[in-house]
Amino acid sequence: QVQLVESGGGLVQAGGSLRLSCAASGRTFSNYAMGWFRQAPGKEREFVAGISMSGGTTYYADSVKGRFTISRDNAKSTVYLQMNSLKPEDTAVYYCAADFYGAGNPNRNYEYWGQGTQVTVSS
Repeated sequence: QVQLVESGGGLVQAGGSLRLSCAASGRTFSNYAMGWFRQAPGKEREFVAGISMSGGTTYYADSVKGRFTISRDNAKSTVYLQMNSLKPEDTAVYYCAADFYGAGNPNRNYEYWGQGTQVTVSS
């Protein structure tokens, strides 16, 4: 089992920045690709960003490319999502997820999920 705990969400004005963190425990973190997903009210959950086990490969949804950056620190068993130039349409609950020996791309079946952290962007 892998336990994932997100933090860093909050209320920010449009154009502002937030940095989300996801701390993992329970298994060898470096054996898991990690992803960030989000779900807005009334919408399906969508992929935001993913990162390979080593951190050498990243993937982004078109809607966040150039504004969001995913990174990881395997020594700290933590994955981050730096979000800049935030827009009201970025408002959602953000979830991190782990994929055992995955690649971090959006089409994988992520096995473990955190509880989510709320991000609200005001206009």
